[in-house]
Amino acid sequence: MSYLDCDLEELRQKIVSREVSAREIVARALDAAEKLNETLNAFLAIDRRGAEARAAELDQSLGKLPATGPLFGIPIAIKDNICVRGLQTSCGSRILGDYHPPYDATAIERLRAAGAVIIGKTNCDEFAMGSSNENSAYGPVRNPWDIERVPGGSSGGSAAAVAARIVPIALGSDTGGSVRQPAALCGIIGLKPTYGRISRYGLVAFGSSLDQIGIFGLRARDVAKVLSVIAGRDPHDATTADVAVPDYAAQLVPDAKGVRLGVPRALFGEGLDPEVRRAVEGAIEAYRDLGAEIVEVELPHAKYSIACYYIIATAEASSNLARYDGVRYGFRAEEADELIEMYRRTRDQGFGAEVKRRIMLGTFVLSSGYYEAYYRKAQQVRTLIREDFHRAFARCDAIITPTSPTPAFLLGEKTDDPLKMYLSDVYTCIVNLAGIPGISVPCGLSSSGLPIGMQLVSRHWDESTLLRLAHAYELAHPLTARPPVAANW
Repeated sequence: MSYLDCDLEELRQKIVSREVSAREIVARALDAAEKLNETLNAFLAIDRRGAEARAAELDQSLGKLPATGPLFGIPIAIKDNICVRGLQTSCGSRILGDYHPPYDATAIERLRAAGAVIIGKTNCDEFAMGSSNENSAYGPVRNPWDIERVPGGSSGGSAAAVAARIVPIALGSDTGGSVRQPAALCGIIGLKPTYGRISRYGLVAFGSSLDQIGIFGLRARDVAKVLSVIAGRDPHDATTADVAVPDYAAQLVPDAKGVRLGVPRALFGEGLDPEVRRAVEGAIEAYRDLGAEIVEVELPHAKYSIACYYIIATAEASSNLARYDGVRYGFRAEEADELIEMYRRTRDQGFGAEVKRRIMLGTFVLSSGYYEAYYRKAQQVRTLIREDFHRAFARCDAIITPTSPTPAFLLGEKTDDPLKMYLSDVYTCIVNLAGIPGISVPCGLSSSGLPIGMQLVSRHWDESTLLRLAHAYELAHPLTARPPVAANW
């Protein structure tokens, strides 16, 4: 029997009742991570010693404490741009190298308090900049469904680890679709919550007004349970909101009755793979059968979202990455004779090509004479995009779109065409610009047997509706196929 056939609560109950030990569950996850990493390159660090010690500690605590946490004994993987005390946090970059933070991110503290066991750090595009996970200084991650294809990015390592059944849950980060897009390409659930719902304390910054920690899982119910654990106000992060965190799992129901689902037909046009279009349109009809009312909505400024996003994101990246200079931590070029030369050589040798490209773009749009023409204009368009969603949600409770314009593409297919690569985020970055929650849900397979995902988005703080819709769909139309590269533990 595979324990990942159980949802998180069932697995937790098996551990608490001593049907299986936390040590056994964690050991199986560690074994799978080590065995499959040669094929997938999904992990940059596997913490066997720490994870086994933590699992043994949890097993010994059974019966000594009045209660156990909601994630008691559950193995979890963490994207390598989220700080875990004592573990490597390289952000997939040479410039940070073997940096080991002396503290846990708030999300990690809350996972530990709930009983989770962190088994390692996952590979990612350098500083979360990419849509294919080919920009990592430590090599690309491969898609478990076809190892010649990308898993999506930038959180491709976490997505691959869940899709390959190494762990039931993983954390990633989402700045323009970096949880939802790899979730779609790997055939799993990927949630980006409302901006401010999960603390960014301990998340290495890329675009501070866009970044958000997100959750990968095999089931909507599992994602819901983890969200309830890590969401909420954090005094370490002034951008978190003091908004009540519900028991998301308790609100799940097996239908969509009473939900008005909006369809922006303009987003189903040019550039969308025909197989993706058919799969998402099939999902729309499935929701009609589940009791949802289907309504037409308009997002007139969506066509500007890619341009708007890549101005704002690169501007913020240029500012955030200025701190990596070889002085305080991380990599330093040793052959420089003068301070300015050391700065230049460190950044030249330490950053990869995509990060350099985005720093240069961001510096340009913030420079004198161009700030008003580009950055200020992009912020004005961002306001219009928010207003579009506000008007749309007056007519509906959630909106459905494709997650990615295509299924997973081949490794190397888009590396020589940055604009073509950037268009992989065409359906997802608009959600980050508006600050609203979004989720990707598997909705079928292509003729080549590759997963296809649909995206659902809702109002600020209304993750409950997204999780309910995801749960209802997966019950009615489960993706029963598994990747050829998958752990059977």
